[in-house]
Amino acid sequence: MKYYIIAGEASGDLHGSKLIEALREKDSKAQIRFWGGDLMQKAGGVLVKHYKMLAYMGFWEVFINLGTIFKNIKLCKEDITGFKPDVIIYIDYPGFNLRIAKWAKQQGFKNHFYISPQVWAWKEKRVYQMKKDLDALYVILPFEKDFFENKHKFKVEFVGHPLMDTLIKSKKTTSFLKENQLSEKKNIIALLPGSRKQEIKIMLPIFLKLVSLYPQFEFVLAGAPGIDPQWYQKFFNVEKVKVIQNKTYDLLLHARAAIVSSGTATLETGLLNVPQVVCYRSSFLSYLIGKWLVKLKYISLVNLILDREAVKELIQGDFNIKKVAQQLEYILSDKGKNKLKEDYEELRTVLGKEGASKKTAKLIIEALK
Repeated sequence: MKYYIIAGEASGDLHGSKLIEALREKDSKAQIRFWGGDLMQKAGGVLVKHYKMLAYMGFWEVFINLGTIFKNIKLCKEDITGFKPDVIIYIDYPGFNLRIAKWAKQQGFKNHFYISPQVWAWKEKRVYQMKKDLDALYVILPFEKDFFENKHKFKVEFVGHPLMDTLIKSKKTTSFLKENQLSEKKNIIALLPGSRKQEIKIMLPIFLKLVSLYPQFEFVLAGAPGIDPQWYQKFFNVEKVKVIQNKTYDLLLHARAAIVSSGTATLETGLLNVPQVVCYRSSFLSYLIGKWLVKLKYISLVNLILDREAVKELIQGDFNIKKVAQQLEYILSDKGKNKLKEDYEELRTVLGKEGASKKTAKLIIEALK
């Protein structure tokens, strides 16, 4: 069968790669075209457009890039029409994907959505259009099934979280420190300032102020996929901070604690059992619009899933070096570390077992047959 997959971010590339592997395992004749990244390309298929050419963060940033976004939508429609897939599989990235899904439904294509848009956070009215345009929706957060089925009478499949597939295989290795020329005497503090240049420019300067305050630790930055490690050097000045590319899970496994920008990374850090402080700041205009539109108690996936503030969130004005340092001190203490690890254990229990990618692939193929 012919599969067309659209992922628009680094996390979508990761989950898309696992889905491609599962589809190819169950369908030896699978033909796949996709929008995604290097991981999906390695898993197999034809790359149409790389996600790093698509990702824009914040309301203002999206607005000023509307021309490029509309050109990409036009290209996507033309490519789908030429390929004539048996199914289009959308992975999150709602602003783009839901536009394509509406058009594709009108053209008679099958629409399956894996990793739901966060309509429970904002733009809840999108649910009505999703019910019209989607043939199947596969959700990965336990509260999403209740949201769609009980509140909106929209039948969905809870497949578990795909990070459970990836992280369960992550193991600490003795060679990591030596291979990356890291100290064996100092504990590591991992810095995860985001995956897009726009947010990194805002987050990283404050993260780096910790370096001089904690000389007893080694600070290591997790380089984002698609960003040249040399690009980070402009921020470092005198500080000596190593950038390790494409090894975020290995870095977290060896870290004593982490300072993390909001997003999927907060959940990854929690599932790897690393004490963390979650930070976020956007442009002032984007923040004002977001505060008006988004109705959530928390920005961290850990807190949203547990429905309480298990990890500390420092947002906008609260994101300053004084408060970051205070929270880092707390999570480095035995009290803070032990409390977080109890919460992380509950988090893993709530998310369930591994197997999301294989379950989703099976459901897609069964639906098509």
